[in-house]
Amino acid sequence: MEKMEVKEAKGKLGILLVGVGGAVSSTFITGTLAVRKELSVPVGSLTQLATIRLGKRTENRFPKIKDVVPLADLNDLVFGGWDIFSEDLYDATIHAEVLKKEDVDGVKDELKAIRPMKAVFDQEYVKRLHGTHVKTGATRWDLTEQVREDIRNFKKEHNCDRIVVMWAASTEVYIPMSDEHRNLAAFENALKTNNTEVISPSMCYAYASIAEGCPFIMGAPNLCIDIPAMWELAKEKQVPICGKDYKTGQTMLKTVLAPMLKTRMLGLDGWFSTNILGNRDGEVLDDPGSFKTKEVSKLSVIDTILQTDVYPELYGNIYHKVRINYYPPRKDNKEGWDNIDIFGWMGYPMQLKVDFLCRDSILAAPLCLDLVLFSDLAQRCGFSGIQDWLSFYFKSPMHSENKVPEHDLFIQHTILKNTLRTIIGEETIDYLD
Repeated sequence: MEKMEVKEAKGKLGILLVGVGGAVSSTFITGTLAVRKELSVPVGSLTQLATIRLGKRTENRFPKIKDVVPLADLNDLVFGGWDIFSEDLYDATIHAEVLKKEDVDGVKDELKAIRPMKAVFDQEYVKRLHGTHVKTGATRWDLTEQVREDIRNFKKEHNCDRIVVMWAASTEVYIPMSDEHRNLAAFENALKTNNTEVISPSMCYAYASIAEGCPFIMGAPNLCIDIPAMWELAKEKQVPICGKDYKTGQTMLKTVLAPMLKTRMLGLDGWFSTNILGNRDGEVLDDPGSFKTKEVSKLSVIDTILQTDVYPELYGNIYHKVRINYYPPRKDNKEGWDNIDIFGWMGYPMQLKVDFLCRDSILAAPLCLDLVLFSDLAQRCGFSGIQDWLSFYFKSPMHSENKVPEHDLFIQHTILKNTLRTIIGEETIDYLD
């Protein structure tokens, strides 16, 4: 197979995060800086630790992904972003209480040098947070233009060759897709006429990023780039986009357990999921509007994997409930309980009980690293629009309206690695050899 023409990953790669002072962003940046100084190991990152099989099994070729795929080097990453609070990244990381102070202190000087730019913020979209470091403008269009200027200024000031923008802030309230989202002209008109009911702050960042030719990654479940207007813009500007909602704790387990049930043709009566979480994300999700956005994302997984319409006798009457409870004492250490009522031969009932005591930002941080590196790779490969091959990283993988998303973690993993094989000119693997 012929190797793709991929632009060289030369120069600095700027990583701009929305919510740069939040728990996920600060953990991601601190960890990456620590790995760069050889103070830590990038556990959870495919780009840094995983191998990829090349050729037949008998060839015994299993190099690390980073040794054969032309990814940006960690030493070339430059971090920045926007936040609704003004504290520098060292203070923000300490405040988030995810990492131990001694781990943060190892890269204190680098973190102190990162100060957030003012954020686009609207209280109506995040009811529980009260931003103090925010932009002002007459319209959403004005605010979007300010973000575009921020991107250009950061690129120039830090001598970056390329920029990737990532949403790592809390989710916004649920809004349905409207006519203004259906095409680019209508969307731009809504920006200019300041239709705040249909244009969220996250959409301002997404539009600005794509318009500046920068890949955009959507890490939250709210409506943003999963609309035809954004796809039209991404196609016009030849920019890769991906999302949405990082696949971390409870949903990661669902994308493993549900395929197991379906593979064995075991039935499912009900799946009850509940979580306790105490960080800023948990506080935001305590608002019903924000929770609905997350709920829609989490609920979509099981139905899609199990193909309820194809197997009505097994999955035609599932009761699926998801709850998230704000519980401050836990801070970033989330606990997710799942009660799963299944049935087997002759309809006899069985149960699965799962209690996952996870650390939300610790699970999300390596996903952020992989996504920025793979999105930059996609840009250099000339890919544009929705990057299906990155579905592995998302709870609610973005897809075009006429396409069914793939939720099975292991199928997603195969698609991801086969895309990398194609990029480097190796044969894809179907596991029949």
